[in-house]
Amino acid sequence: MTNRISLGVQFAALCALSAVLAWRPLLATFSLASSEDEYTHILLILPVSLALGYRLWREREFEIQRWMPAAGFCLVPILLWWVAGRVQSDFELWYEMAALVVFWIACFAFCLGWQAFRALWFPLLFLICLAPLPREKVDRIVFHLQQGTIVAAEFLFRLFREPVSHYGTMITIPGLDIDVTPDCSSIRSSSILMVVTLVLAYTLLRSARRRILAVLFALTLSVAKNGLRIFVIAMLATRVDQGYLTGRLHRQGGVLFLAIAIGVELLLIWWLRRRENREGLRAAAG
Repeated sequence: MTNRISLGVQFAALCALSAVLAWRPLLATFSLASSEDEYTHILLILPVSLALGYRLWREREFEIQRWMPAAGFCLVPILLWWVAGRVQSDFELWYEMAALVVFWIACFAFCLGWQAFRALWFPLLFLICLAPLPREKVDRIVFHLQQGTIVAAEFLFRLFREPVSHYGTMITIPGLDIDVTPDCSSIRSSSILMVVTLVLAYTLLRSARRRILAVLFALTLSVAKNGLRIFVIAMLATRVDQGYLTGRLHRQGGVLFLAIAIGVELLLIWWLRRRENREGLRAAAG
């Protein structure tokens, strides 16, 4: 136990030293996450990873044995930083943060060994999400979410027999024209939904196949919740009051529809976990 604690302290010291040396990309990343909706989810990554890692550290038994070949992986961040100076600036912050995270993972494997890495692989690799995607990639994701939102909203209107048509990003129903702008993609809530799903799928499910299914379902929910939000606001505006187009539900309703999406995702994970438990009982009985 003492050996585990002392090696853990060594790992923490290496991480702290690297954070001091890499304070510029760290500061830039958290400033970006604090000011841009597209990167808000980054604020969740470090505390979630630390909390989950601490829980696994306390619960799982593994042998501490230094894995010396891991020292070679410490060269990867150096290579990444070298490449970062020779790529377009939009990718530079991603390279720097990815290099820092790879360095942390290599230090963990070096200080605590392969078995420790296997026990805590998810919270370690989850830290890769700290690297902010370049703006070009984020804009492409927003575009696909925007197009998916249009399809989902149009489907709901047709499902409820509401006359609807769309041209480009404009959806038209009787008495209302809706311009589905990039803001309607709800990239922030979609990113948070993915982060929550990744953590829940890992902690509550054992099968890799079911974990992947939960994540793919969350991708679908990311589009469906946006379409539902547009459908609900449009129907309230045409049936009840036009004020819903500019009211609180329009401006701050993202939290409500995110909660609905997380609730649906939890139901799926609960059902998948129940099937896992049944299969486990059958295997034990067999």
